Amino acid sequence: MIIFGAKTLNHVKLVLLIDMSIAFVLINTDMGSEAGVSQELEKIEEVKVVYGVYGVYDLVVRIEAETLQELKDAISNKIRTLDNVRSTLTMIVV
Repeated sequence: MIIFGAKTLNHVKLVLLIDMSIAFVLINTDMGSEAGVSQELEKIEEVKVVYGVYGVYDLVVRIEAETLQELKDAISNKIRTLDNVRSTLTMIVV
């Protein structure tokens, strides 16, 4: 939960709270396809940031959705089904 701001109005404190589901998805791609997969990921509404990384994984993606179910759907139906995605590891932020 993120608190974006607070204002006092007639002695009542108003606070804007945003409760989003957030996850990081680590992705292995077919060799040489990182740039293409990255471009396809950036077209997905729930994807907020795509990082190319060195190491065991090729890409790290930050995704956000209004609900946990929408987050799961984005991972299962949009990210894991992309061409050249070999495997994923999802870490849901608590």
